[in-house]
Amino acid sequence: MHTSLNDLGLLRDHRFTLLLSARTISVLGSAFAPVALAFGILGLPGATASTLSAVLAAEALPMIAFMLVGGVIADRLPRQRVMMAGEFLMAAGFLALAFMLLTGWTPLSAMVAAAALTGMATAVTFPALTGIIPEVVPADRLQTGNALLGLGANASRVAGAVLGGGTVVLFGGGWALVVSATMFAVAGVLVALLRLTPDPRPQDEPPSKPGEQPRAERHSVLKDLRDGWREFSSRQWIWVVVAQFSLMVMAIQAGHGVLGPLMAKETLGGPVAWSAFLVGEAVGTIAGVVVSIRVRPRRPILVAVLLCLPTALPYLLLGLDAPLWAIVAGAFVFGVCFDVFGVLWQTTMQREVPADALSRVSSYDMLGSMMFGPIGLLLAAPAATLFGTEQALLGCGVLVVVSTLATLLSPGVRNLRAPEPLGAVHADLK
Repeated sequence: MHTSLNDLGLLRDHRFTLLLSARTISVLGSAFAPVALAFGILGLPGATASTLSAVLAAEALPMIAFMLVGGVIADRLPRQRVMMAGEFLMAAGFLALAFMLLTGWTPLSAMVAAAALTGMATAVTFPALTGIIPEVVPADRLQTGNALLGLGANASRVAGAVLGGGTVVLFGGGWALVVSATMFAVAGVLVALLRLTPDPRPQDEPPSKPGEQPRAERHSVLKDLRDGWREFSSRQWIWVVVAQFSLMVMAIQAGHGVLGPLMAKETLGGPVAWSAFLVGEAVGTIAGVVVSIRVRPRRPILVAVLLCLPTALPYLLLGLDAPLWAIVAGAFVFGVCFDVFGVLWQTTMQREVPADALSRVSSYDMLGSMMFGPIGLLLAAPAATLFGTEQALLGCGVLVVVSTLATLLSPGVRNLRAPEPLGAVHADLK
């Protein structure tokens, strides 16, 4: 179970290193945001957990609302330009939030508007990112390419969690968000430097069905969305796992976005403790990269879903008032499992879904996965008030376990097999 030196030759490819650098720096900017937003907003005069929930939900809702449109845009326009626009929009949103925290002018409506801009930017960026990777990485190196992109992102999460927490403690959340906005702007510049070959997506395909228009004549967004839905819904393994993640993300948003920071503030020592949690998770994702590069499971989606079970661990440990070292260890396990899941999922999507529909299918994936996230954010504060923070966190862990076990009932999830690459050594993980 190993990666060939030929695979690692991707690091000598100029276009891949530009994409890797842009993605790494963008995630570094993102890593500053959770701690900066959580403790910057909670530290405002009169702010409560409900204030934080409102701002985070304002980011999540536009992301969901615009996700499908983002997929259509990324399948129609050069994905390089779409990604670049998304990075610059992200920079603008976080710079606005930083200005508010630094000046003390923090009306909830203005913070909600700035957070909504970052949500729309995410809706544009992620479908384009999923689709641009196969344009840069050869098909036989996709898993390695996804893993290396994950390595850069995960290293950024480690650095960002440490530096973000330190910046919040020393200088405040506003300055941490200034750094975040700068990182997004730099990432946008790097994406602009990409020089891709002409778009490989077919533009003049003949009709695949009687009466269907050639691709070049399709101008209806609804038509594009229907075509993307057909590709999405025809694959049971995709829509079943997306349904699972709609529940998992609701739990994760509540646990990571509100309940975890609230628990850290109440009993664990504040932003330093929560930064330690995020560092443990990020270090776990780096360890997960090693696994995801080396292991090629015969049934990638089955293995990916099984790895979701241990992701409940940090919420269960937080809910049981475990010591901080145990909670950080649970976050490490979460990071390992989530990273391997992500690489297997992305690689399988990129192999199984036609290139010209990949961003739209990815947008349906993101929309379905994230659709209940705002509900988790909005319910987190009332649940903590009614049942206690610990009991609410235990509920998050139970929801993760139950949704994962239900997903394993799907034949499409259990039986999808990866293609057999020549010369590769496989782990027959069943």
